[in-house]
Amino acid sequence: MAGRLLLRGMLAGILAACLAFVFARVFGEPQVNLAIAVEAAMDAASGESPEPELVSRGVQASLGLLTAAVMYGAAYGGLFSLVFATAYGRIGRFSPRMLAMLLAGAGFLAVVMVPDLKYPANPPAVGQPETIGIRTAAYFEMVVFSLCALTLAVLAGRALAARLGNWNATLCGGAIFVVLVGLLQWALPDISEVPDNFPAVVLWRFREAALGMQLVLWGSLGLIFGLLAERALARQPGPHYG
Repeated sequence: MAGRLLLRGMLAGILAACLAFVFARVFGEPQVNLAIAVEAAMDAASGESPEPELVSRGVQASLGLLTAAVMYGAAYGGLFSLVFATAYGRIGRFSPRMLAMLLAGAGFLAVVMVPDLKYPANPPAVGQPETIGIRTAAYFEMVVFSLCALTLAVLAGRALAARLGNWNATLCGGAIFVVLVGLLQWALPDISEVPDNFPAVVLWRFREAALGMQLVLWGSLGLIFGLLAERALARQPGPHYG
């Protein structure tokens, strides 16, 4: 089953990435252009010459963005399908579409929302080149720790379900997740490199667009993969829940 679902997961990820690309082109790229204009104005005011453009903005905003989105979507779609194959029939009586949406919501929470609360997306002109290694490592540590916290919370909720009931066990699992995430965010270093004179509206709208792109990606992934998985699982014997 996992092999058949893997191909469908990658296909769903690619289709979801194409939708996210359209969203990014419409809502994200204008904010990137504004941020680049702010950076150019700041460089001009300080007397610094602009950095050479190795890849044109036209290529970055079209083929470059699409290529990155498709690769990202295919990778996450494949991983998503493997998690789905492991969870299906083991964590509740959910239909394939419902389980796919639950997993997509959990993935968005753990991979996007929680890390963004600590390290939100920043546009061009924000961040120092010498700290890029520290910032990248801290962000991926937050992603990994968030996924681990979510896994522990789910396992704890399942273990408590027989004793406390599903509702109380779910609340306990949620509380465990919140506490673990709070401790992780407290333990990891704070990184704030936004210049004081950077326009707050540009920064806010860029972060809205970045979060919206992820929401489109994960939501579309859950919807598309759920439909594909339901059709695939209907053709073979095994657990099926309505």
